Amino acid sequence: MKVINVEEAVGTVLCHDITRIVPGKSKGPGFRRGHVVRPEDVFELRKIGKEHLYVFDLADDFVHEDDAARRIARAAAGPGLELDEPVEGKITFTAGMDGMVEIDAARLLRLNSLGDVLFATIHGNQLVRRGRKLAGVRVLPLAVPETLVAAAERLLAEEGPIVRLRPLKPARVGIVVTGSEVYNGLIEDKFGPVVQGKFESYGCTVLGKRLVSDDEVMTAKAIRGFLGEGAEFIVVTGGMSVDPDDRTPAAIRAAGAEVISYGAPILPGAMFMLARVGGVPVLGLPGCVMYYRASVFDLVVPRLLSGDEVTRDDILALGYGGFCEGCATCRYPACGFGKGA
Repeated sequence: MKVINVEEAVGTVLCHDITRIVPGKSKGPGFRRGHVVRPEDVFELRKIGKEHLYVFDLADDFVHEDDAARRIARAAAGPGLELDEPVEGKITFTAGMDGMVEIDAARLLRLNSLGDVLFATIHGNQLVRRGRKLAGVRVLPLAVPETLVAAAERLLAEEGPIVRLRPLKPARVGIVVTGSEVYNGLIEDKFGPVVQGKFESYGCTVLGKRLVSDDEVMTAKAIRGFLGEGAEFIVVTGGMSVDPDDRTPAAIRAAGAEVISYGAPILPGAMFMLARVGGVPVLGLPGCVMYYRASVFDLVVPRLLSGDEVTRDDILALGYGGFCEGCATCRYPACGFGKGA
């Protein structure tokens, strides 16, 4: 920053707002901080009473805050993200499609550690809908050295964008509803419609819903039937507790599935099973998925649909942040549930 005569200020950047007063009419900023002085501004500045200005000179290898934010944002944003124009030096990242947002937290820390770069994001590994704001970036001063912007661009070029969106791949889904009370018509199935609605909200096609009793052989046959019909995703609802009548985990194994994880440090969702038959996920869903707006289903299924190879360690890592507080008014996904991993 330096003091300069107003006649010599063309091409420099104002370091502060300059107030314009029109007696009896108005008082407000005549020129905003960050404004690049143009030849036609000189006369107006002198009318305001400014003979000298505090400025940054962009000719001295400095980059205006708006241009710095643009360059860093373009290097940090992956496909599917939309960048707005700078507002007070800040550029906001918006989801241009539905998908799982992925944040490289380690490189985000390195970027913010460069000094004078300020980059904030939401939590990663969550489903976001088109139009949601995901991140913002700006630099601290009104102008920063070119060397700083170039260093940020090099850091981002090393491994690609910091903020990415993985689109969901619509899948053909088979739903197996367990429970002798439902199979025999003693009560109406409430679980299947909830799961079907969730999958359809992700753009998936439900191939069908099959009711089975608490019978391991019947349940395994229903799973294999959906596999034979080309299902790309299978869920089995209910029968996941330690009750002797609950045979879903055994039925999933009997259908030939490899169990990735049984039991999850997520509340609601502790009695969850993730298994696979070849490349097809087979999930055992506990009853809580039917009752809670947000549960283990909402943390895991979108990741699977985005192509994420969810492992047992990934499930275990969800324990940090995996406790739902049961708020009287559910604010999910605008809360901490599932955001720790």
